[in-house]
Amino acid sequence: MLTINFHPFQNLETERLLLRRIDTNDVDEILALRGNPETMKYIPRPLAKSKEEALEHIAMIEDKIVANSGINWGITIKGNPKIIGIIGHYKISTENHRAEIGYMSLPETNGKGYMTEALKAVLTYGFEQLALHSVEAIIDPENIASEKVLQKNGFVKEAHILENELWEGKFLNTVIYSLLRRNFKK
Repeated sequence: MLTINFHPFQNLETERLLLRRIDTNDVDEILALRGNPETMKYIPRPLAKSKEEALEHIAMIEDKIVANSGINWGITIKGNPKIIGIIGHYKISTENHRAEIGYMSLPETNGKGYMTEALKAVLTYGFEQLALHSVEAIIDPENIASEKVLQKNGFVKEAHILENELWEGKFLNTVIYSLLRRNFKK
């Protein structure tokens, strides 16, 4: 079983990005992400409708970090403190040395390679710092952009599960992608 410790919190840096801890000062950006129907199109969760709901999401992220059960970063472009996205190891299975990764970004930042760059940094952290054996991503099969980000980082499709999740009266399909540490290329 893995021993996870996110303290002290570690920022991650890439050529163009700084991935940092999210705090209550980021409430407007979190609301812009979680309250945007385009951003949330493939995420079966309720839209955030207020700053209070965005603050609840920030508190949930912080609680996971404090409990060492999950870690998320705000994605920023170097030189600008505003968050353009969120990425992290949302769920960690210490007994299986496996984490589920998740991410989202503002639509106006898509197509610029930011998420591919951020994902590589978070995977490096997961495999090198956390000693994970594998990382999985669970996506909507219609989310082609997310699928491309995963494939660029070496993920392979493990499963396509039909109608396994009920959301707002409709059964949704999910696709599981995964990456083993031995197949990760920095």
